[in-house]
Amino acid sequence: MAHPKHRHSKERSRKRRTHYKAIVPTTVTCSNCGSPVLLHRVCPECGYYKGKPAIEKTTVA
Repeated sequence: MAHPKHRHSKERSRKRRTHYKAIVPTTVTCSNCGSPVLLHRVCPECGYYKGKPAIEKTTVA
C-alpha cells in the first residue's frame, strides 16, 4: 500500500464524492397499456414503443 507523505485536506477528500447522485429513474406511462415504463425503453408488458409494436409478446400457457 502507498503511504502518503502529506495529509489530504477534508475538501480534497470530499471532492471525490461529489459526482455520485442518488436519483430515482424517471418513469412514464405506456401509451398503449398504461403501465409504468422507463424513458426510451420498450414496454415490458405489451412490447410497444412510441405507440408502435416494437417486439412480439407471446404468452406462455
